[in-house]
Amino acid sequence: MNPSTALARVFVDEMWRSGVREAVLAPGSRNAPLAFALHASDARGHIRLHVRIDERSAGFLAVGLAKASRRPVPVVCTSGTAAANLHPAVLEAHHAGVPLVVLTADRPPDLRGVGASQTTDQVKLYGDAVRMFHEVGVPERRPGQNAYWRELVGRAVAIARGFRDRHPGPVHLNLAFREPLVPDPEDLDDGGTPTDWPESLDGRSNGGRWTRIERLATDHISWLEPGPRTMVVAGDGADAQARWLAETAGWPLLAEPTSGARSGPNALGPYRLLLDADTELVRGIERVIVYGWPTLSRPVTRLITRDDVEIVVVARRPAWPDPGHQAYRVTATVAMEGTVDGADRREPDEWLSAWLSADQCARGAIEEVLAREPGLTGLHVARDVAAAVPGGGLLFAGSSNPIRDLDLAGAPWSNRLVDEGGRIDPRDHRRVLANRGLAGIDGTVSSAIGAALVHRIGPSYALLGDLAFLHDSNGLVRGSYEARPDLTVVVVNDDGGGIFTTLEQGAPVYAEAFDRVFGTPHGVDIGALAAATRTPYTLARSRRDLRAALSRSRGLRIVEVRVDRSRIRALHARLRTAVAAAVGRG
Repeated sequence: MNPSTALARVFVDEMWRSGVREAVLAPGSRNAPLAFALHASDARGHIRLHVRIDERSAGFLAVGLAKASRRPVPVVCTSGTAAANLHPAVLEAHHAGVPLVVLTADRPPDLRGVGASQTTDQVKLYGDAVRMFHEVGVPERRPGQNAYWRELVGRAVAIARGFRDRHPGPVHLNLAFREPLVPDPEDLDDGGTPTDWPESLDGRSNGGRWTRIERLATDHISWLEPGPRTMVVAGDGADAQARWLAETAGWPLLAEPTSGARSGPNALGPYRLLLDADTELVRGIERVIVYGWPTLSRPVTRLITRDDVEIVVVARRPAWPDPGHQAYRVTATVAMEGTVDGADRREPDEWLSAWLSADQCARGAIEEVLAREPGLTGLHVARDVAAAVPGGGLLFAGSSNPIRDLDLAGAPWSNRLVDEGGRIDPRDHRRVLANRGLAGIDGTVSSAIGAALVHRIGPSYALLGDLAFLHDSNGLVRGSYEARPDLTVVVVNDDGGGIFTTLEQGAPVYAEAFDRVFGTPHGVDIGALAAATRTPYTLARSRRDLRAALSRSRGLRIVEVRVDRSRIRALHARLRTAVAAAVGRG
């Protein structure tokens, strides 16, 4: 057996022993040893292989697979620009804490810097965006390689998962392969260690990992006094413990769709419009408990940067959100003093009741404004898509307007808590995922497909804008051997950058330059693009059409809804005015 084949087979076998169940491959020449090894693992039913021709789409497919499965997912590419094209996915995984294992093939050191084809400096290519970098070295036919390779894989997977430091994220292993890059003919059957190899290439005899790496655990709880008027904020990457704290303490909950906590009786719906209204309730906030990374709305950012509010951040990762540099305490676990395990939800006191009443007034005002709209808007679409997700379902939201429309118009779900730790019944839980690490539009189609491929309980949906869809239209390109997800992709097409109409540059004074440099109309026929990839397509011209399309969730499908972005700015102004007036009356 040649050394390149030996390394690849040991790597793939140890990844499977370490819990890896999905892998993504972008084809190439220098990564051929890993391609053969992954193909053989897939044939044995160990690691399911996904092949994509575009490295950027491959990287974000792996991000989606890892997000939804909560397992490390390797993405494998060849050398040169292929490795560079994984950088956006690495950055997203870094900021979002996604366990990505990046395996870049490379030339041996003696072929670097001398003009060899498809060769660049890949050492520490991704800089500080990875939790670990390791130059694996050219495999050699000598004793000690098996232990080195297997221990390295176990270490990389554990670091990607954040086992020891609660800081999951991407790791990068650069593998220098020397020719031959394909298995010797007698080794095609993968029948174990060949007789010409100087040591056994087998893993542990019990089928387990080479090195058992265990989690670090802490049972320290920070206790909160019950006095101050408190809000709980849950951003991306939080979990249902934020909801559990809000309900056991009797506090209002401001939860973003991807927080895992946007459900239950204390969750406020249009909270950013409530915070925008200059009311005594908003001015009366004295303490905020922050979970995850809240990035969706400026009103929440203003709240957690106020110098007259005590900010308590709950974070299990080394980094934590504190944009105003006002955090009073950073801790891993909190509970209110006097709370016992299994405590029931507290009955609303005057503080919580006032917020719940304001929430109902705001929801009613939004309903009235949307009911008067003459046509479909992104808010209508987001509300209908959210309503279509059943218990156990998955929704992947695109950046820019779709995730914000979902945040504003999608009412909190009634997911049931099943224990005092904040765990939600998986049969009832609706999961919302998004690439919020850097909140870009890169790779959204691929990430949504990856998440849907490993989602096991209910149907999957994606809510995307037209630019995010076009930016990753290569994500629809799949070979005939590849698994097909059950995913309905809803594309809200406003022919350009609709979110910019709601920002400062969308003001009428900038109208002359706006359309060309921000609105960027593209005129793409999405139906024709879908046809080019043989993806079933539906144009929903009304809410009735949309609801009918959402009821059919088998296979990968595209549902386009066309909206007019010229109306978005005025619509949001009417919503702010209506909510402020309704809350003032309430």
